[in-house]
Amino acid sequence: MAVVEQDYPLGGSPFFQRASFTGNASEYFGIWIVNILLTIVTLGIYSAWAKVRRNRYFYGNTVILDHSFEYHAKGKQILIGRLIVFGVFLVLNVLSHIAPLAVLVIWPVLLVVFPWFLMRGLRFNARVTSYRNVRFDFVGTYGGAFKAIFLGALVTIVSFGLLSPIASRWFYKYIFDNLRYGDRPFSTEPRLGALYEALVTVIAIMIVSIVILGVVSAFAIGFSSNSMGPGMGSLSLWHWMIVLIFPIYLFAGLYYRATVRNIVWSAATVDHRHELRSDLGRRRYAWIAISNVVVTLVTLGLMRPWAAVRMQRFLAEHTAISINGEIGVVFDQIRSTGNAISAEYLDVDGFDFGF
Repeated sequence: MAVVEQDYPLGGSPFFQRASFTGNASEYFGIWIVNILLTIVTLGIYSAWAKVRRNRYFYGNTVILDHSFEYHAKGKQILIGRLIVFGVFLVLNVLSHIAPLAVLVIWPVLLVVFPWFLMRGLRFNARVTSYRNVRFDFVGTYGGAFKAIFLGALVTIVSFGLLSPIASRWFYKYIFDNLRYGDRPFSTEPRLGALYEALVTVIAIMIVSIVILGVVSAFAIGFSSNSMGPGMGSLSLWHWMIVLIFPIYLFAGLYYRATVRNIVWSAATVDHRHELRSDLGRRRYAWIAISNVVVTLVTLGLMRPWAAVRMQRFLAEHTAISINGEIGVVFDQIRSTGNAISAEYLDVDGFDFGF
């Protein structure tokens, strides 16, 4: 596989080097269609191995500083994790029919256990990923996951979204602050003020869009009433207004997601000195995400490989790193300590639960 390095600067700085994606849609289509057919033939069992093939392709074609990532998971590990999840939901489904009251007790327990599943999933995905022959690791605890996921979701819901920047900060700090490359820690300190600015901007976008939509709809309803008689056509127009609110909400959510990514990643470091950057175009990100879904639906899924490659290339090309020091020396130092850690994870004791 050819390795392509994009070393043009980010934001005018010569020190940041961008990642790149060297895959293409036609190449991935061959992997995707075989995965689909084998998954159908095996009644879904092959989907675990399909995920391995898919991730190995995308990881292996994501390049930064002249090297690509590697994915080391095995299909058996993923299948076992999925069978565990399937078994849990099967038991819940049976209990809901034979003992409905028992489910009322079990579901709250599952909500408390759910962060543990996510913590294990994050640890598994980190440990089966390597870069320059050094494995990643995730050392997050259940308590941190409970705060970042369960309490974060709770405060967001209770505050009607007003505390979502705080929840976002908890979540991303939990991920980054517990991620390791070899024995070198990641960390991030996203400014809460910047996250609230992102939220206010998104709320403003939604309000302005809904007001404009309301004015247009009011004029359309008035015109329809005058031309068709009182009450005629107004119901369908209000239905259209409700339908059009969904794309506005979707665009706002994607805009916020891209903004948060830029804030969090651009506040992140590796080993407290190598800086990360993200400069996603927020409107461009929303356009790619929405148009990908539309094209996939219109083509009955056949353009899914094109959509996946398109998004991965966009994300990679807008992610960069600045290495503080001589690149070769830095990675030699990490490799010398990371090799022992890498050896420990050659046979990972963990499962991908698929959440």
